[in-house]
Amino acid sequence: MTQLKQTPLFEVYREDGKIVPFAGWELPVRFAGIKDEHEAVRMRAGLFDVSHMGEVEVRGPDAFSLVQKLTTNDVSKLEPGKIQYTLMCYPDGGTVDDLLVYQQQKDCYLLVINAANIEKDVEWIEKHAVGDVEINNISDEVAQLALQGPKAQSVLQSLTEIDLDDIRFFRFQEDVVVSGVKALVSRTGYTGEDGFELYLSAQDAPTLWKALMHAGAEPCGLGARDTLRFEARLPLYGNELSPHITPLEVGLGFAVKLKQEDDFIGKESLQRMKDEGLPRKLVGIEMVERGIPRTGYAVFSGEREIGKVTSGTQSPTLKKNVGLALLDSTYADEGNEVEVEIRGKRIKATIVATPFYKRPQK
Repeated sequence: MTQLKQTPLFEVYREDGKIVPFAGWELPVRFAGIKDEHEAVRMRAGLFDVSHMGEVEVRGPDAFSLVQKLTTNDVSKLEPGKIQYTLMCYPDGGTVDDLLVYQQQKDCYLLVINAANIEKDVEWIEKHAVGDVEINNISDEVAQLALQGPKAQSVLQSLTEIDLDDIRFFRFQEDVVVSGVKALVSRTGYTGEDGFELYLSAQDAPTLWKALMHAGAEPCGLGARDTLRFEARLPLYGNELSPHITPLEVGLGFAVKLKQEDDFIGKESLQRMKDEGLPRKLVGIEMVERGIPRTGYAVFSGEREIGKVTSGTQSPTLKKNVGLALLDSTYADEGNEVEVEIRGKRIKATIVATPFYKRPQK
């Protein structure tokens, strides 16, 4: 049996959090409770330990060519200090992983990948590397904290001298001193709220975690992270994305630049799919009758099974039972009535607009 890994913060919160296995790690699923933590992020500032995520450096004269070939977005649009959401695909268009690409220097990129995919992703990257390029998996050396919510900026600002207004959405600054700890600070997140993600040396993580808590952040676990990302329609690899699901089917066409001149792995298949019409589409569903649509539940139109639920829960914000479902495109129009099979019974639902939640604009 493989021993579960622990983040540098495990000893800090092991007594306060409910610890569960996740992607090969021991991580907190909750502290005060999922609904309370969800509300903390929507209303105040929540703090997540996401040190299980993977970080890979790609550097050298041929770094750009490699990252451009591997990812669906157009890396040429980046410059030092900018971040790009993107995906890696197989030749048939299925998804290897979704990730963030940070351009640190002209010939140096930081790729932030999903925890469960670290080994597979690094192998995929190395497999396609040619020319003068160096690939370093620095996941074990780096801790990552996510500070999210409408008060995230004021909490973080109290601990640093730089003006956080200078870090705009999907931008970052390196070597930012936060409560005496040096970190890369980016304005990104996985909750649908404003906030920051901080990358720092693993050994400094406990110090910064405690400082952020003292400044007013509330600890949050994986449970709230999932309900928050779900309400904002942010995909989870293994649910909305997989080797058998393409980015186009789940509405991520904005990160798939088919018109760029450079080829990327999967481009031909994705172009063909777009030209011929998408066979499936990710939609929102809202239960009309009582029941919660859970991952993997079958969805029907009449007697025909038309797809499956990829994620679902009772939305803490909306207080409604809602889900995301990957359906046959023929049946995927908003307003259509469908049925979800829950414990052997067909329960009525309606296809609705997503995201389920959008943060209020200032």
